[in-house]
Amino acid sequence: MSLLEKGAQEIADGTEKRITIKYYGGGQQGDEKDYIGKIKLGQLDGAVLTALGLSQIDPSILVLQLPLLFDTQDEVDYVAGKMWPYFRAKFEKKGFRLGERGEIGWIYFFSKEKVTSLADLKKQKVPVLSDDEMASTISDKLQVQGVPLGIPEIDAALTSGRINACFSSPLGAIALQWYTKVKYMSSTPMVFAIGATVMSLDAVKKVQAEDQKLVEAVAKRGQKKARALIRKANEDARTTILRKGITIVDPSKEMIDELTAIAATVQKDLTGKVFSKDELAMVIAHRDEYRAKHAKP
Repeated sequence: MSLLEKGAQEIADGTEKRITIKYYGGGQQGDEKDYIGKIKLGQLDGAVLTALGLSQIDPSILVLQLPLLFDTQDEVDYVAGKMWPYFRAKFEKKGFRLGERGEIGWIYFFSKEKVTSLADLKKQKVPVLSDDEMASTISDKLQVQGVPLGIPEIDAALTSGRINACFSSPLGAIALQWYTKVKYMSSTPMVFAIGATVMSLDAVKKVQAEDQKLVEAVAKRGQKKARALIRKANEDARTTILRKGITIVDPSKEMIDELTAIAATVQKDLTGKVFSKDELAMVIAHRDEYRAKHAKP
C-alpha cells in the first residue's frame, strides 16, 4: 500500500487537495466482483484489480494472460504496451478508465508430490476460482481435478488434502503461506499474471483536465516503480522458497511439448468466447515482432 499512499499524497498536494484518494485494504470492500459492482453503483470510484477482476469488465483482456504465450518479461512489457491503448478504448465503452498496467508476475505450479510428466499432473487436485473461465478451461484440458475455491479457502484446503497443488507467484505463495503446505515448484511458469487500476469514467469526467494529467503522470510513475518492486520481490521470494526447502522441478521435454500443444487448444477454445480472433492475432503479431527484433544472430 505504501506506493499507492505516496501517490495519493502526491496527487493531493499537486491538486491542492481538489483530489483526495482513500484506499481500502484487507478486503474491506469485499472481493473484486464486489468492487466492480460498487463502482457501477457509485459507492467506489475505482479499484486495483487482477486480470480476473478486469475480465469481469471486459473478458478480452485475458488474451494477454494465455498459458505459455510469453517467454520473457520483456515480451510481456512490449506486447502489453502495444495493446494497452486498445484495451483502454474498450474499457471506456464499458464506463471505466483503465489505468496503468500492474502485475502479479510469473505463475508457477506448486505441489505436494513431484510432477515431471502429464500423467503426474493429471493426478493433482487444484483450486479453480469462480468466474475464471480461463482457469476452468486449462484445468479441463490438463485433465486435472479442479476444486472450486476462493483465495481465502486455499490454505485450509492444502492443509486438509482437499487439494494437493496450486498455482501462484513466488511472492503470493509466501504471502499466503501456501509454500508451507507444498514441497515442489515447477521451473517453467504457466502464465504471466497482470493487473491494473480502474476508475469509474463518470468519476474521471468530474476532474478538470489539468488535474487528470497530474493523476495520470503520478500513476504512470507509480506503476513503473511497482512493477520493478514486484519483480524484485518475486525474485527474493523464490530465493526464500528454495532456502525453506522447496524443490524446483524441471518438467520433461515431453511434458513441455504436451503442455505447449494444450496451450494451443486453450487459445482455440477461448477464441470467439473470451476474446476475438483478431485480438489473439494482434497479440501474437506483437509478440513475434518483438522476437524478430531481438533474435540472436
